[in-house]
Amino acid sequence: MSTEHAPARPRPPTVPGGDPRITVAVITRDRAASLLRTLDALAALPERPPVVVVDNSRDDSTRRAVAGHPAIARLLRPAGNTGALGRNLAARHARTPYVAFSDDDSWWEPGSLARAADLLDGHPRLGLLAARTLVGDEAAEDPLNAVLAASPLPAEPDLPGRPVLGFLGCACVVRKEAFLGVGGYHPLLFFGGEETLLAYDLAAAGWGVAYEPALRARHHPGDHTRAGRSALVRRNHVLTACLRRPWPVALRAGTGLAVAAATGRPGASRALKEAVARFPAALARRRPLPPHVEHAARLLDREAAGPAAEGGAP
Repeated sequence: MSTEHAPARPRPPTVPGGDPRITVAVITRDRAASLLRTLDALAALPERPPVVVVDNSRDDSTRRAVAGHPAIARLLRPAGNTGALGRNLAARHARTPYVAFSDDDSWWEPGSLARAADLLDGHPRLGLLAARTLVGDEAAEDPLNAVLAASPLPAEPDLPGRPVLGFLGCACVVRKEAFLGVGGYHPLLFFGGEETLLAYDLAAAGWGVAYEPALRARHHPGDHTRAGRSALVRRNHVLTACLRRPWPVALRAGTGLAVAAATGRPGASRALKEAVARFPAALARRRPLPPHVEHAARLLDREAAGPAAEGGAP
């Protein structure tokens, strides 16, 4: 993938008062004002993390708006929109062992990144930490927090927090070695409910995925929800099942989507068409989960047992 690089701002290995272990990766697209708010919040953190920004915008207005911002260590401009794969690109450019992800409308509370780095230092098998997400100025609980906290997966003695198989993409911290070792986010999904497949792949490779509510991310989504997101989430729910789950599970997911399309559910017809078009690629890349991970996935299926099973549930 070719990229255009803004002039890099080299940062010293240690920043006075900062934490040299962690980088923040931000993906953005045509939301310069929101991105600037995020960068300001990240620059004010005591950890002073270097920030790698992947700009998927259609023109260079975002680049111009953030030029010279002190938080940015590197600005990457891919040739086209990379979707969630921009996080893979950012992680490859990080010079630290850990990478925290934010979107252009989210950031981290003071101390959370240092706490995440401490947990990763102390738990060598830990591959990903999911944070507690607080929404808006009122810091409301994201509904996913309760779902993650209630995960039925049994505690693991060498992991902190609660074992899960899902998270929110803009509120997690990864061990770079683990994240890149499993290929990061899958290219077939592009965007929308892409977290579950990554969690499956980390667990299948032996890495731990845990929810730790002491880590807190702030999310200010505003009124700029991406059009068509529900269709992408529905499509990727089916594709994830085709890529990793037993065929009866994949068949149920596909049948459910077909019924939703036939009954006129919003976004379902588009999701079905796109899932069918991508099915040959999913078949070619199919790699069923090892038995212990499939067992965990089934526990979560039974816990969800309804519409909440779609998307980034644990």
